[in-house]
Amino acid sequence: MTIPEIENIKNDNIKTQTATENQATYTLAIAIEFLGTNYHGWQRQREVLGVQEALETAISKVANEPVEVVAAGRTDSSVHASNMIAHFVTHAYRPTHNWLRGINSLLPDDIALRWVQPMPADFHARFGAIARHYRYITLNQAQRPAILNHQVTHIYEPLDLAAMQLAAADIAGTHDFSSYRAAACQSNQPIRHVSHARLFAHGQFIVFDIQADGFLHHMVRNLMGTLYAIGRHELPPAAFLDILAKKDRSIAPPTASGDGLYFINAYYPERFQQLLPHAPLTPVWLNLPD
Repeated sequence: MTIPEIENIKNDNIKTQTATENQATYTLAIAIEFLGTNYHGWQRQREVLGVQEALETAISKVANEPVEVVAAGRTDSSVHASNMIAHFVTHAYRPTHNWLRGINSLLPDDIALRWVQPMPADFHARFGAIARHYRYITLNQAQRPAILNHQVTHIYEPLDLAAMQLAAADIAGTHDFSSYRAAACQSNQPIRHVSHARLFAHGQFIVFDIQADGFLHHMVRNLMGTLYAIGRHELPPAAFLDILAKKDRSIAPPTASGDGLYFINAYYPERFQQLLPHAPLTPVWLNLPD
């Protein structure tokens, strides 16, 4: 191949790259439902499968180009999501229903999109979120579940719900949650504002519903671990605030299982929130009002 031919190829490649860069881009918000049992958390990893990788593989096929998915939260291994808000940016235009049906046809059975919504270019699912919402579901009965295996945390001994509710009443507000984050948590800021933390019975289930501006690594599961200890009378209700004040993870009870934890929503400033479809809070089998 002659030098002029090589130069022509280089110029063609540059023109193609420039044309791609100059194409219009589309920002799309998505709501994801997934069972986390078979995944090593949300994040893409080299040696194990995360939910992010499965989604990016499916979306990239529909878009016919590599796509990165950014989510409002990053769940741990075995943790579920029923309305995880995320977004991706692509040069590909597809009608909304084509995105939804095409992506869902390529996803494994335990991951699905609930909706797809075009958004302004400055929408960011992670950095734009002003609140995240979780539910932790405990099945408190003697016999273990079969149908809900790995979808709830099973506690066979009776729990003192009233004692747990006394402790849970102290969670709302702005606190330093150092005692309730993972030892390996990398956040430089342990202070979080919890807008509500409600603990209530729903049939045989005990539901811990919590919303905050952000969550530390294992924060909900560590809070639940302490509430379990209080419910078993291993600790008094006042112990929650004592542990919180000491800012020392090593004195708190063990972390609760990831099986019962669900990421159920994220919230955004009004100009974005009004564009996002309203979907019932989940998991739907729990049959709770929003």
